[in-house]
Amino acid sequence: MKVFLVDDSTIVLEKLAAMISGIEGVEIAGQALNARDAIQSIMKRKPDLVILDIRLNGGGNGMDVLKRVKQEISPPIVIMLTNYPYPQYREKCQALGADYFFDKVTEIEKIYDTFKQLLTDKF
Repeated sequence: MKVFLVDDSTIVLEKLAAMISGIEGVEIAGQALNARDAIQSIMKRKPDLVILDIRLNGGGNGMDVLKRVKQEISPPIVIMLTNYPYPQYREKCQALGADYFFDKVTEIEKIYDTFKQLLTDKF
């Protein structure tokens, strides 16, 4: 499974990469710090799954990225991982096609379990 990581924090990107790189069958396909680079790279690299933050620097946000990548013929699975777990954001992300929505502070451990389940079910 090819995974693309999008977050405005290099520390978070490093932690996510370390967390999932040890899972057999998972390959980090790339990373981006802003919406523009994320969209361009995701369109080019066609990952199976994207872990995406809502808040991004450099014009645009994670919801812009989500909306764009979910328009593709074979869109990736998208896990929203955010410090803004408010119901209105959850609802908006789900309406735009997010497959999962996790709070960075209280639910980050769910990413590992989600990967294991996806690898068992789909890959």
